[in-house]
Amino acid sequence: PSLDMSAPSLSMLVRLMVAQVQECVFERITLGTQDTGFTSQLHLAQEAAQVSDVYLLVQQMMTQPLMKDYVPFSWASMVQVKSEHFRALAHYYAAAALCDQMSDGEECDEEAEKAFLRFYVNLSGTQTLSQILQDAENRRKLGKAHLRRAVMKHEEAIRVHSLCKILRKMDILQDVLSQTHKRSLDKYLELDREDDFDETAEAPEIQAQTHQKPEITSPNFSTVQVTDIFQRLGPLSVFCARARWGPVRVICLQRREGGLGLTLRGDSPVLVAGVVPGGCAEEAGLKEGDYIVAVDGHDCKWAKHGEVVHMLKSCSDRGVEISVVTLNSHDTQVERKSIMLSHCSEKENSRQRLLGGAKGQSSTSLLHWSRKKKNEGGGVAKKLGSTFSLSFGNIRDTETMY
Repeated sequence: PSLDMSAPSLSMLVRLMVAQVQECVFERITLGTQDTGFTSQLHLAQEAAQVSDVYLLVQQMMTQPLMKDYVPFSWASMVQVKSEHFRALAHYYAAAALCDQMSDGEECDEEAEKAFLRFYVNLSGTQTLSQILQDAENRRKLGKAHLRRAVMKHEEAIRVHSLCKILRKMDILQDVLSQTHKRSLDKYLELDREDDFDETAEAPEIQAQTHQKPEITSPNFSTVQVTDIFQRLGPLSVFCARARWGPVRVICLQRREGGLGLTLRGDSPVLVAGVVPGGCAEEAGLKEGDYIVAVDGHDCKWAKHGEVVHMLKSCSDRGVEISVVTLNSHDTQVERKSIMLSHCSEKENSRQRLLGGAKGQSSTSLLHWSRKKKNEGGGVAKKLGSTFSLSFGNIRDTETMY
């Protein structure tokens, strides 16, 4: 199969769609959250970290050897931009939780403390999380560290965005990246003090967590009733690309005293099993082996034997118009080729006879050669007769004559 249907490509596309769903979950929580308290801001930070992680996983799959040269550069750039952008948002919301609580003078309850204890992957340092929450200056320094990390991630997202020509044409994306960067930078400047000579610490990694993880569910096609797009072609066992069909022929049949002069067999589609010599069907051009595909403009590819018979019997005095097709099977092609070879051999025989008379060749050999070819031609004619003729005195039970 092509590379876009390979296992790495399909796996990457699935991960990409899961990341997009996770992003929608984050956006829904952001728009629906009216509470700006400590715990709510921590939850937003963890949701943003989760989105960043799933996009980072997609980015890693896009950089694999089989996918690196196949995935469009704009796709890979967009995924990297989103990974950096949402990581920056995670640190911004973490700083907002710490700094807003400090400015509002909100007391930490038990629920907020438990949420903060599960907020980081690992926290290095001599102070515990409880001590950080109880001290306003420690909260300010930790919030400043998160904002510094957020500004750096925003700048990295803007840098990657500027490297892709297609992404630079997206004005909305550029506006979002610029506004979020400005928001984080302004908040960082608010926390920066002139008398603060301490080096800004490195912000700890945020534990990614989501309250609604997307689930991959395989579609159940049996619950949806649809029409097969190949329905109009007829039964695929007959009307398939493997068969060599001739063009559709329209034949007008006029009923006589002896009937239409044909024998039908089978259904879906109905086969013309035989044609009465000198009958109406033979004179109209109907041949043994033709398949009836329409009667008076009504499609009969899926029609049963009785339905086609009913339509033929209910024809008016003006007759009935049927559409038929002929299957050019391999045996038919071989027989036609044999007839053509026999015809060419007869021409060659005549030419050799004339040349042989001029050169004094023996006529015995020519007669023997001619009889051999004549016998071969007779064998072909006999074979054709056995293939396309029908003994109407011995009609099988599955066939009906009309």
